[in-house]
Amino acid sequence: MSGAISCVKSPLPEKLYGVLKVVVQIILIGLAGSIGAAARYSLGRLVAKRMRSHVPLGTVLINVSGSFLIGLLFVAALRHRISSTLQTTLATGFLGGYTTFSTMSWEGLQLIRKGNARASFAYLGSTIALGLLAVIIGFALGWVI
Repeated sequence: MSGAISCVKSPLPEKLYGVLKVVVQIILIGLAGSIGAAARYSLGRLVAKRMRSHVPLGTVLINVSGSFLIGLLFVAALRHRISSTLQTTLATGFLGGYTTFSTMSWEGLQLIRKGNARASFAYLGSTIALGLLAVIIGFALGWVI
């Protein structure tokens, strides 16, 4: 898609055209980020209501699924199935808003504060391990499909 755009001669000076492209990219990333944040909030609430647990399973699901999706996205971009602009918008914007390292860290601290240090370390360790496994699976699957 970006290749088709670059073939068209812009009536704008090249420098201004470049600045406008960056501004549009920033706006798209912001919009995608807000959609990702809304998806994270909605999914987190849904999981919390359905699965009563002292471990924040919603955040685990969100971070692991986001890791899987970023693996797929990067392979799609490497294979030229999506443009680098779309990959940046989705990875930095949507997945940046969707996944949440800070919430995971806060929830880990809350478990410690409640006297559940073992559960905290299990939660944090398993989220990181599962996230790494998910991105590997997403990356590998991206080459197969």
